[in-house]
Amino acid sequence: MTTDPRRAGRMAAVVDPAESRAELDYYLILSPADGRPSSPEGIVIEEFVRDRHCVTVGLHSAGWTPADGRWWSSASFSRGMRTDPELSGRVTPVGRGVAEAVFRQLGAGRLPAEAVLRTYFRDYEPFATAPPLRLGPADAPDGCHEKRVYRVLFAKDLRADQLADLNAVWRTSVEGDVAPPAARGMPAGRLRVGDVLFAWNLRRIGRNLAWCLDLTASLATDADDAVGPVLHELTSVLRQQGLIPVTTERFA
Repeated sequence: MTTDPRRAGRMAAVVDPAESRAELDYYLILSPADGRPSSPEGIVIEEFVRDRHCVTVGLHSAGWTPADGRWWSSASFSRGMRTDPELSGRVTPVGRGVAEAVFRQLGAGRLPAEAVLRTYFRDYEPFATAPPLRLGPADAPDGCHEKRVYRVLFAKDLRADQLADLNAVWRTSVEGDVAPPAARGMPAGRLRVGDVLFAWNLRRIGRNLAWCLDLTASLATDADDAVGPVLHELTSVLRQQGLIPVTTERFA
């Protein structure tokens, strides 16, 4: 993958190396008494299922706590992580390295490899799907084979210092501000991977109850191999800041 060095270093700077190598998403279940990462009660693992257009079509999940002493799978628990403020307040995203350490701390030994963890996925949550929504003209811009617009939805909230970190990492290049006027002051950035130009911005939605990342991919050819990895990396960066991904949609 060929990247613009002005952007690649800044994006990678906030991604845990263990997180970038892992394919599954890891979360700690915190004690309801204080909700502090220093007092975890268990771990949850998840994996989104996406179609060939990178749109979310389902979610696998499994969890482990000492009280259960075994791996369990619960689609309702994963839904609650995203819709129940009390439960979401007790769940925090982490990289695999932290999950491994907590798993040992809780007396469970070595965390299984991801291929083994997938065998604990038993309660699959399918997502409703539909053709891409068209928010504007379908024609690609001049010099482009195709333009795609994606939206990644997130639960939980961001503090002012986390927004400042993202602004520093994703600050736009000297070529200009990629964020629309309504998003001025919110984290935004751009990245070129081969012949694909990516531009994105983060903003609040739903009466400030959630966040969304809007990503525009301008493809010079029909090659779209870069889209999935860029979506994954941007989502990982926001997980590192504490947000919980909900779904990925395609608008064009």
